[in-house]
Amino acid sequence: MADIDEREVLVNKEKNRLKRLFKDIPPSKLKVVEGLIIQAARLRVLLNEMWMDISENGDYEMFSQSDKTEPYERERPVARLYNTRDQSYQRVIKQLTDLLPEGNNKKEIKKYSASDLI
Repeated sequence: MADIDEREVLVNKEKNRLKRLFKDIPPSKLKVVEGLIIQAARLRVLLNEMWMDISENGDYEMFSQSDKTEPYERERPVARLYNTRDQSYQRVIKQLTDLLPEGNNKKEIKKYSASDLI
């Protein structure tokens, strides 16, 4: 897991990336957008760190309440938290996308078609 300074650098990079992506949001909504962009950037960095942990250690672990009980396989807390944070991230990105002017959404749809898929 990254230390706080490394994490801040990653959050700032992601924040700048998101600002470029959502630059067409009307100025009247920029105050709301700033908070959403910061939150989305933080979530993305945390999700990436959690993904690395899950990739290395898996979704499940052996767990036992005590030495006297048989261990059983359970979902790791980080895996459950990953799913919750991912849902939050998706909601924030949806809110940002919904704030884009109507024409921008259509431009993106035209830019990517089924023939572009592998």
